[in-house]
Order: sequence, then structure tokens, then C-alpha cells
Amino acid sequence: MALTTLDYHHGDVRLKGQLALPDGPGPHPAVLVMHDARGQGYQVIDRAERLAALGYVALASDMYGDGQYYDEPLAGGAHMQTLHAEPDALRERILLNLGVLQALPQVDSSRIAAIGFCFGGECVLDLARSGADVRAVVSYHGLLSTQRPAAAGQVKARVVVYAGAKDPYAPAEDIAAFNAEMAAAGASTDVTVFSEAYHAFTDPRAAERMHVIPGVRYDAVADAVSWAGTLALFEQVLRA
Repeated sequence: MALTTLDYHHGDVRLKGQLALPDGPGPHPAVLVMHDARGQGYQVIDRAERLAALGYVALASDMYGDGQYYDEPLAGGAHMQTLHAEPDALRERILLNLGVLQALPQVDSSRIAAIGFCFGGECVLDLARSGADVRAVVSYHGLLSTQRPAAAGQVKARVVVYAGAKDPYAPAEDIAAFNAEMAAAGASTDVTVFSEAYHAFTDPRAAERMHVIPGVRYDAVADAVSWAGTLALFEQVLRA
């Protein structure tokens, strides 16, 4: 499937989203696919293509600019931390990626969801915390802590989290704090914790990073179950 590059700007930063379109004229339900700390790489492209094959418009986001992808995980992590240092600007960029998707003529803007991996999981949770008009967000091994917790009644999306009990970047205390935050906000939330899963459990190439990033490991069961759950969710919230 051929993807189309979409150019848009956040201030002086040129962003390049990768758009995957399903067959047919639409308007279609749509999914924003948000990348991990390395940038716009193979994983979000693959998921966008999978979603388009199932009838969803899918936009693989760009949070770094120029579609950057870092082969060196530590370099990607450093870029992620620069965004963390400016939480208002980070949220603006997340919302900008969503706005680009919402504005596409092929998209039914009333039927949008977002998924994200690692840093992208954190981003889609912030999208929900912002009160954005999306039907669901799904975080896979995402970072759960936040500088700006959701306000009561603000979260419109169904919030789904898939986490690994052995993920050092989303430890049990962060999961408990997240559950408490969502309960206080009155959000509709589902959290699944895979007892044997580590960080990056959806990434078949996770082993390539084990020498520099501790606590990462692919888990085929957690990957398959979380993806099947996501597709079942989308059938209910985007198509029903």
C-alpha cells in the first residue's frame, strides 16, 4: 500500500505525517497512530497500513519533525525529553497531528480514535486528558505519569491501556496512580496488565535495543491480544 506524505507545521518545525487510505470514497472512520521515542518508524507505518486495509483512514504522526527516526534509541530518547520539557508545546503538537487528520475530506471527523506506542502511548493519553473530541485512545506500553492530570469530567474518550507488569517505565505505582487519576476524572477506562510482558512488547524488533535500553522485550501473546482488543474496540466505538 502506497502512503502519502502530508506536510504541516508547528511553529518553525515542519512535520511529515504518513497517510494510509482505505478503498472507497468515504468519509471513513479514522485513527491517529503515534510513534515511540525513536520517531516515525516501521512500527507506526505498519499499523497505519493494517488499519487502512480494514477500512480506516490512518495517519502515522510526526512528533519530531521531518519524519525523523532514530536508529540509536538513546538519541530518540533525548529528543523525546526535549519535548517533555515543554508540556504545553507538546500538547499543542499532539493536537496539531489530530487536527490534520480531522480535517481530511476522506475522514468522518465524528469517528476518530488514536493509538500510540511508548512515547506515543503517553501522547494519546495526553490527548484524552486534554478533552479532545475522540472516541477512544489506546496506549501500548505507554508512559503513564503526567504533569497535567485530567480534570473531572474532561475526558471524552474511552481510555484503554495495555501495560506490562515487567515494564520498568510504567511500574506498578504508575499504573495505580493512573487508575486513581482516571477514576477521579470520571473517565471510562480499561487497563490490562500482561504479567510476563516487558516494555516494547508490541515490537518484534525489540531485541535490537536490549543492549542499550534495559527492560525491553517482544511478547507475541501480548502483542496479538492487545491488537485484537483494539480492533474489537474500534468496531464498537467507530463503526457501531
